[in-house]
Order: sequence, then structure tokens, then C-alpha cells
Amino acid sequence: MGKIIQLDDALSNKIAAGEVVERPASVVKELVENAIDAGASIIDIEIEEAGLAKIRISDNGDGIEEKDVPMAFKRHATSKIKDEHDLFRIRTLGFRGEALPSIASVSKLELITSTGYEGTRIVLEGGKIVTLEKAAARKGSDITITDLFYNTPARLKYMKTVHTELGNITDVTNRLALAHPEVSIRLFHNERKLLHTAGNGDVRQVLAAIYGLNIAKKLIPIHVTSLDYTIDGYIALPEITRASRNYISTMINGRFVKNYPLVKAIQEGYHTLLPIGRFPIALLNIIMDPILVDVNVHPSKLEVRISKEQELNELVTNNIKEAFKRKELIPAGLTKNKPEKKASEQTVMQLDHISVPIFTNRDETKQEPTFSGMDFKRSDSALSETFTEPPSFTVREEFLAEKDISLKRHEQLTQHPDHWDQLDPPLQMESKAEEEWTEVHTSYPEDRVIVADTTVPDEANTCRVPPLYPIGQMHGTYIFAQNERGLYIIDQHAAQERIKYEFYKEKVGMVASELQELLVPITFEYSTDEVLKIEEYKDELEKVGVFLEPFGYNSYIVKSHPQWFPKGEEKEVIEDMIEQLLTMKKVDIKKLREEAAIMMSCKGSIKANRHLRNDEIQALLDELRQTTDPFTCPHGRPIIIHTSVYELEKMFKRVM
Repeated sequence: MGKIIQLDDALSNKIAAGEVVERPASVVKELVENAIDAGASIIDIEIEEAGLAKIRISDNGDGIEEKDVPMAFKRHATSKIKDEHDLFRIRTLGFRGEALPSIASVSKLELITSTGYEGTRIVLEGGKIVTLEKAAARKGSDITITDLFYNTPARLKYMKTVHTELGNITDVTNRLALAHPEVSIRLFHNERKLLHTAGNGDVRQVLAAIYGLNIAKKLIPIHVTSLDYTIDGYIALPEITRASRNYISTMINGRFVKNYPLVKAIQEGYHTLLPIGRFPIALLNIIMDPILVDVNVHPSKLEVRISKEQELNELVTNNIKEAFKRKELIPAGLTKNKPEKKASEQTVMQLDHISVPIFTNRDETKQEPTFSGMDFKRSDSALSETFTEPPSFTVREEFLAEKDISLKRHEQLTQHPDHWDQLDPPLQMESKAEEEWTEVHTSYPEDRVIVADTTVPDEANTCRVPPLYPIGQMHGTYIFAQNERGLYIIDQHAAQERIKYEFYKEKVGMVASELQELLVPITFEYSTDEVLKIEEYKDELEKVGVFLEPFGYNSYIVKSHPQWFPKGEEKEVIEDMIEQLLTMKKVDIKKLREEAAIMMSCKGSIKANRHLRNDEIQALLDELRQTTDPFTCPHGRPIIIHTSVYELEKMFKRVM
């Protein structure tokens, strides 16, 4: 007798369920995607006990015809594809026909559906039909899952806590809402509303509902098209960071996908603007011909293969960099978070002149649990904060001190608009230097809600920081400077790191013509395995200015080095460069040069507790203004923090 047997349908469905239905969040994902494929514009998700007790999803989509209802619960029964040709042009979220039979095999399921005429009700337990009858129903589908994994206790045993499973559900729901802003999605847990999106197609409102207005107003739009791709989305300013990549959402043709190279491309777009170990909030929706992407590579359809992937990643990286080049990225300082105000039902706020509906919870007295996954916030509390304070980096300050030099300049210019050259010399200098900035700072009424526009005018693109005038230094570490827009605090070490980084980054690519011979060569010794790797990549080391010559067993000497190596630290710099090479899994000359420039900029910069003269401070500020990215050091730490005159006046109760 042969050993190979044909598994029955019940067991096959349970095995398939292990691939498709890993946890309650998987059920929510599959059923909501089915509702979106059915053309639903409103989807309600009701969860009890994080989905283990009950999951109910109702929609106003096309519904299922009576004769198709039992067929929908058979394996690989689908209306999405007809032949092999369709498999390579998939435009729907679901297509395999595995979701419903897999879910039904590990739960008790009830479906009530209608196409607008007579409805149908079907009940299944463990994948077997218990009831099939006609029923009165509105157009759409209403599916209820109870006792999930009741017949697979082994899988039930590995479920996490209620908070963890609910966090996974909110994560999935948030991403589906971001991918389909045209669909109104409401999520309830134990009759508490956790999310409500408007469904009007504006993804900014979905971002505000998920992350809150405070973060939503610090997202900047991305739009780029090429022959193969159209990319739309929003990226957070570098000051908004998170501890994991989970806040980066990538969509392809309306489908949320996990693609590490694409996420890496987004991170590369931020480059040195992010601190080490921190990640941005970003949403990118990529539209491409379905033939360029294969979604049939993972049971949950989360992973995809992309044709021309390198071209797409470069397009993403370059356009994020370009977006930041047009922005002034100085974060505001000395500001206190305002207490959230409770909003009444259907209060309307403004986000970039777009109305955003606000919804309240059914129970305001209960405390919201902390979820894992996305940075989930209740829609009522997230949207209830009003922003009456003018953003410091877009508002021209009207509350100038009586003796302030800026007020004096404005008064003199007002009285003698045609004779500015007769002003005091310091005022002439300030007038000239700040002329390009005056057009972009306009006053706003105090009670008007606006979105911060930090775009630098075209004529000022070569200098992205306004003119700064030093006041003094604190603890030999922080520089205080001012202009008519307020107070600036500069980290002197981080500022010089940025200046030197951009200098070394340029120099490290041209090393041959600027070499300095050493009177006494520097000697280095390495183990045998390290010597083998050094020999393999010796040419790469020479491209960054490290010229090694064999000197006995497992030893090297260096007789010359580039003139611009930090003085007195040449040996340490060369050792660090070789160490970077040895620790790289895959040697990338571009990355090696980058790391070398960062390392040298850090070693050669002003340290803390070093007091500077006023002329040294002014020279440092002037050099910083000429850099390409004057807002963060190469490690991503902020260089400048700004506090407006308006904010200072509020702190001292001079304005209300």
C-alpha cells in the first residue's frame, strides 16, 4: 500500500488557515480587503476581546448572489481571476479564493449578504455548512466570526495578550485606511470607537485621524511621476521620529506591502537628517502597471516582487532629498504641549484649509490601553487639539520688544523707505542679509488654524538658514543667537560637525592630488583573516586616502596620507577606516566614503566646554549657513532650535 494519501478538504482548509489566518488581525485584513474589492464605501469593524470572541465586518458593497454564496466557501473559488493571463495583471486585493474557506474552517461563521434584492444567510461551523436560507438584508455583506480557533487549541495557545492582538488589529486597520482614503472605515472594540475615517478620498484626514493633527501638520507631500511609476504620499519632518520602521507605510496599487529595499530607500532619502536608531513616519502610495509587480509570492500577500526595483528605490530616495532641500528644518524649542480639549460631536477643525470631522468616543471616562504596532491614537483625542498659536517658522513676529534692533530697523525703514543706506551700519547689514526672507513671513490672526509652511523661497535655496547674530555662549557648549524672528540655540559641536562633514565628504573622493609624505611611517598590525580582507579591498581603501604597503608578516606601513586628514589624529583616522572596511558585510565604496567623512568630522570638531570669541561664533554661524543641510549633524542630531519672539512673549505673559 502506498504511503501518499489525498488530504480531505477539512484538513486542507485548516492547513491553509495556518498560512492565511495567523491571528485575529489576519481575519480583519482578509475580510476588509474583500469588502473593498466589492466596491464598499463604508465598512464597519466590530471587535470583542481583541477578535478572539467576535469579529463582525459589515459593508455596503455589491454583495454576493444567492447561488454563489455556498461556492464562496470552497477552496480557490474566486471571481477575481479567470485564467493564467489574469494572474499577472492583478488589480484587486484578494484573488486566491482562500480567505473565506480558511477562516470558516477555524471558527463559527455567519454571513448575511444581498445584491440589493433578496438576501441570503449562511452559517458554518468548522468549515461545514449548518444553515443556508433566504433572509431579509440590505445591499452589501455582514459577516460575523465567533470563537476563532475554537477547534485548533494549539494555535489559540500562542495568541498574545488582548492589548497585543488589538494593537495588531488597529495596525492593519490603520494601513488599510491609509491605502483607501475613499472608504469610510469605523473600528470599534467592545463598543468603543477607536477609528473613524471620513472616506472622502483625502489621505491627510486619515493621517490626522490616526496620528493626530499635531503630527499631521508636520507632514510634507511627495509627488513624482516617471514612465513606470507614479508616487504620492507624505513624509514627516525630521524632527518627528519613532523607534521602529513600523511607522513607514508603503502601498503598491492600493495594497499595503512590506518591502525592505523600499523602506531602506525612504530612510536613505532622510540621509543624515535622522538620529541613529530613529525612523520617520512616512506614507507612500505607488501606482504602477500590475505586470511590474508580483503579489503572488506570500500567502498573506504582504510581500511582493517588483520589476525595476532599483529604479523605483532611486526615484523615492532622490525625491525625498529634493523635498527636504526646499524646506527650512529648524525645530521649535521652549514650547509646552497644550492640554487636549474635548471636542463635541462633529466638531470641525481645519487641516491645511481642509475640513476634518472630529468624532468622540462613546465612553470618555475609560482610559485607552497602550497598543503595540502603529502609533495608534484615538480619533477623538487626536483631533480635538486646536492650534491657535501661529507656527514660529511661518509667522512674522509682531510682538517685538520696544528697544529691539529689528523694531528700530522697521521704524526707520517706514519713515525713510528710500534712504535705507542712511541707517545705522548694523541695521544696514541686517536689512541686506534678511531682505530675501521678509516676503515669506506674513502675519496671521491669532485664532486662525494653519498648517506650517516651511518652504524656503527659490531665491534663498542656496542659504536655508536666516542671518543670525550672536548673543553669547552657554557652558562653552551652546551658542545663543538672534534675529527679528526670535532666539536661536546652536549646538557648536554639531554645527562644526556638519561643516566639516560636507568638507570631508567632498575631499574624500579626490585623494591623489593632495598627499602629504610622512617623515616617520605609521605601522599597523592585523590578524591573518583581517589581512586577507584588507588585501581583497586594498583598492577601495586607496580611494578613501588609505595607502597601505606590506611591511613584514601581517603588518602594513603608511608613508603618506591626504593633507586634509585631521591634524594629530592621522593614525586613529586610518585605523577607524580600516575597521569600517573589516566590519562591512558587503563593501560599498560610497558607504565607506560616507562613514569616513562622518568619522573625521566628529574627530576634528569643537568639543564641549570650549569657549569661543564673538568673532569665532560669527564665523561658525556664517559657515553653517553655507552648508547644504545646516539642520542636523551627520549623526542626525539637531543643530539649531528656534523660539519665536511670540513664544517668548507668551512665556512672560506679555501677550495672551
